[in-house]
Amino acid sequence: MTTLSLPRQLARTRRFTLGVPAQPEPSPDGATVLFLRGRTGTDPLACLWALDTATGAERLIADPAALGATEGIAAYSTDATGALAAFALDEALWLADTAAGTVRAVPVPGPPRDPRLDPTGRRIAYVSGGALRVVGVDGTDDRPLAEPEAEDVAYGLAEYVASQEMFRDRGHWWSPDGTALLVARVDDRPLARLFLADPADPHRPPRAVRYPLAGTANAEVSLRLLGLDGTDTEVHWDRAAFEYLTAAGWDGHGPYAAVQSRDQRTVRTLAIEPDGTTRVLAERQDAHWIELLPGLPTRTGGGALVDTADLGDTRHLTVDGEPVTPPGLQLRAVLGTDGEQVLFTASEEPTETHLWTYRPDTGPRRLSSGPGLHTGVRHGATLVLTTRSPDHPGGRSTVLREGRPALPLPSRAEPPVRTAAPELLRLGPHELRAALFLPAGHRPADGPLPVLLDPYGGPALQKATTGGLWWDQVSQWFADQGFAVLVVDGRGTPGRGPRWDKTIYGDKAEPALGDQIEGLRAADRLRPGLLDLDRVGIRGWSYGGYLAALAVLRRPDVFHAASAGAAPTDWRFYDTHWQERFLGHPDEHPEHYDGGSLIAEAPKLSRPLLLIQGLADDNVYPAHTLRLSAALLAAGRPHEVLPLRATGHRPTDEAVVEHLLTHELHFLRSSLGLA
Repeated sequence: MTTLSLPRQLARTRRFTLGVPAQPEPSPDGATVLFLRGRTGTDPLACLWALDTATGAERLIADPAALGATEGIAAYSTDATGALAAFALDEALWLADTAAGTVRAVPVPGPPRDPRLDPTGRRIAYVSGGALRVVGVDGTDDRPLAEPEAEDVAYGLAEYVASQEMFRDRGHWWSPDGTALLVARVDDRPLARLFLADPADPHRPPRAVRYPLAGTANAEVSLRLLGLDGTDTEVHWDRAAFEYLTAAGWDGHGPYAAVQSRDQRTVRTLAIEPDGTTRVLAERQDAHWIELLPGLPTRTGGGALVDTADLGDTRHLTVDGEPVTPPGLQLRAVLGTDGEQVLFTASEEPTETHLWTYRPDTGPRRLSSGPGLHTGVRHGATLVLTTRSPDHPGGRSTVLREGRPALPLPSRAEPPVRTAAPELLRLGPHELRAALFLPAGHRPADGPLPVLLDPYGGPALQKATTGGLWWDQVSQWFADQGFAVLVVDGRGTPGRGPRWDKTIYGDKAEPALGDQIEGLRAADRLRPGLLDLDRVGIRGWSYGGYLAALAVLRRPDVFHAASAGAAPTDWRFYDTHWQERFLGHPDEHPEHYDGGSLIAEAPKLSRPLLLIQGLADDNVYPAHTLRLSAALLAAGRPHEVLPLRATGHRPTDEAVVEHLLTHELHFLRSSLGLA
């Protein structure tokens, strides 16, 4: 059966990400576009390429295999001209001349992390052993600018909650003239020390991880201005009141930072002076939490502050504090500025995300068209527009230059063995966005189908979109095994505006579960005779896994079996920034945490439940699943646990990815009494 090969294809293509052009970067003159891509749709060794925008010809610049590497290039940085590109590969630092197509190693004393070329192309800053170091592009004058004073202290990297929850994955930023850096110092010593062990290999010692459990101490994060001349200036702000560093940068108007209070209700944007003092450029407040967006805050060429504001039920783009986008257009991310122009993504309809530009003289203007999830990058007059849609699930990138024909940025991704064909629906009083997947060739006369809900359902992710993403292929695969698969995005999922987001404040369980039930019943009314409500299963991963387990614990009258992967079972055992955003501090609002605990509800289980857990997961620790399993056993509630050895939050091993879906299928079919 053709559809049975999808699990293998997901595994060998890494969920259709291999062979897809990534991190496109046009040169300022528009002559070339740099990008990363493997040679085929199953090649994990991403190479650095250049596309000639005049001819459409590709040039291979850096091939990891030719450099003797065993991994692909994960990221690169360029100087201001795009003539040089630096990257780390197999614990070595490499520099590419993008015009000549040559690559050479830059000798450094230790494994480099996050190498960044200075804008003038003279030096590379990188992190090694917790120290922020710089080296000349010719390999000379390698030296530390800041070294850690103790174990668990590091310079130049983002701390855990910044990289996971704030969209800040950097910890050092060059000045435009390449003479100084703004550098984060992260002290993880206040954090709890957790341990991850491999039970299948008792000879290997456990791995210690510093982790900010909800309600406990965060890492201590500060900023320094470090000059190449040896100057070291500490940046001052009220760190006791604003302990989160959410964003930072250095542009033509100087260094800046955004800081947030522990309760996440206030964010200040600060200008940083040469002596380390700061002044407030803007302050935002919210009764629940300030929603952080990628790319914000930033500034235009003229110095206007670009940010966002929640007004009524719209998340607006603001310039110098004034909303510049209309009501109903929900800002998603800011992708960059060019002079006074702002490139951003936003949604009028939550199942679609479009690419927009704003200019003071013309206002906002949409650049993309058609269903899908659109994004892009622009330098000068060159725009790379990337669209994900059912026709292009891996993404289709197009180079657009004024006065010239559109030029494709070729993809080598494998097409799915079968195209998913969801029907997008609006369900119930909340007009829940949903996707319904049916078996290929299903006819109404074939009778009602057992139902499988396949949600994420939480505030980090939408699944019911026109983007044709990999999880649509998974939902279609389950449908082709004989299910009506229903994906519902309930309250709290992105794209519907601030009021929608914040209905889950204090309770991440009941609104989300209620919306799954509302969606199921509304779909049954909309398609009478299609759904067999006496055979309803639910599956999910991460928050979706939590929602699946919650469903059979609280509503066994509706849900008859659940497969829950990497489910956070106790909100206190998750990180500070994420959980306290929605539930407050556990010392102040213990009822918010107790009310969402799966462990407390373990004695209620009366339906089949499969728990799946990666034993190397440092996002949702194995303790979540093990504690729930122990509580279920203590209550005499039968269940199944599938541990995945050496597996993190998302399985990557081909055998695991391939066979995990078939294991879930067999469990669900057996639990629902299907042949």
